[in-house]
Amino acid sequence: MRVEPGRSTEAWNLGPALAPDDAFSFVCAGCGDCCRHRHDLVLSGYDLFRIARRLRLSPRIVAHAFCKEYIAPQSCLPALCLTPDPKTGHCRFFEGNACTIHEARPLACALYPLGQTIDPITARMEYHAQLPLCGVCVQGRTLRQYLEDSAVEQRAGTDARWAAVCTQISEQLLTAGGQQHPHFAAAARRIQKALYLEYDLGDEFYPQFQQNIADLMPLLSRILSSSTTEVTAP
Repeated sequence: MRVEPGRSTEAWNLGPALAPDDAFSFVCAGCGDCCRHRHDLVLSGYDLFRIARRLRLSPRIVAHAFCKEYIAPQSCLPALCLTPDPKTGHCRFFEGNACTIHEARPLACALYPLGQTIDPITARMEYHAQLPLCGVCVQGRTLRQYLEDSAVEQRAGTDARWAAVCTQISEQLLTAGGQQHPHFAAAARRIQKALYLEYDLGDEFYPQFQQNIADLMPLLSRILSSSTTEVTAP
């Protein structure tokens, strides 16, 4: 199972898995504490696309201006981490105790204070509350209501597909030797383009993502199968 809290270094004290109709009394109080001193918010390609659409900038520009690029050590995948405001250390989209991109906020922000796990084979999702809960306690509410209110369920299919594809690509990279492969850098550049950068904001994300992956996989196999021939990733 891939754990997707979306925060690369945050320590999570997670409770047991919650079923959709289990009680979940949390309601955000708008204190903004989860937006302060943020330096570890990891974005998916869909997160980046939604932010880029909200800002009316290309994914490439948003990634360059607002994110740190790195290779995730366990998966060997290229990843993007949202960098904080250099003056405050808070999320750079946090202004006046409010999120300026709230409708396009990343999955980790929409989930908070939940952690999410996605089985990349079955696409089964589980949710765990980070304890102790902050916010306001409103009795009678369920997990399902919280996920609906946060629009998490609307994007669940895309997030599950993202998890499955990333797992598949990671396994291919690791089998080939990971960062020790002579053409790993070329492979990582091409993966980053397919996962994050090559998207037209005028079209929907998911069909483009599917096409990007369909184009990527045979190219990635060729890059990783070559151990001596020079490879240049387009």
